Amino acid sequence: MAELKYRHTAPSGQMISLFQGDLTEEDVDAIVNAANERLLHGGGLAGAIVARGGQVIQEESKRVAPVPTGQAAITGAGKLKARWVIHAVGPVYRADDPRMDELLRSAVWNSLMLAHQRGLKSIAFPAISSGIFGFPKKPCAANLISTVLDFTAQYPDSTLRDIRFTIIDSPTVNVFLQEFKEKFNQSG
Repeated sequence: MAELKYRHTAPSGQMISLFQGDLTEEDVDAIVNAANERLLHGGGLAGAIVARGGQVIQEESKRVAPVPTGQAAITGAGKLKARWVIHAVGPVYRADDPRMDELLRSAVWNSLMLAHQRGLKSIAFPAISSGIFGFPKKPCAANLISTVLDFTAQYPDSTLRDIRFTIIDSPTVNVFLQEFKEKFNQSG
């Protein structure tokens, strides 16, 4: 069971939360997979999603691939508690590429839009691109949280009411927690 670490209610009433736990166990309408362009789910979170949800997720992914960096695609969730898996293709980090933030924000925004267009109520994100793709954790957290806030401001009446970040490892959770506290001016 994921542990709630932080919750913020946007002016729209939409809940933005940080949980520490296993994303593949989240009981939400959609979980977001940090995917590569070919949607080949071999290791990391993507591998865990297929291992728990079943090979059907990989088979569906092959039918919708490739997905360009910054975009997202949706498949069923197999045996997962979630109904859908949104495959967000974040950037492989390159310090010399000025488009890194824009591509990461785009992957998050397009994931939110897929959920919104399908009338979903809840979605859970990982720390997209911060694992093997090497995106530094602090700017990753800043980009993801600010993109979600921008979405709630632009779509205050969206059916999407529960937007969460569910992250398993403590170092990344701590970075996201600090970013939440800084953004919403809370100490501790």
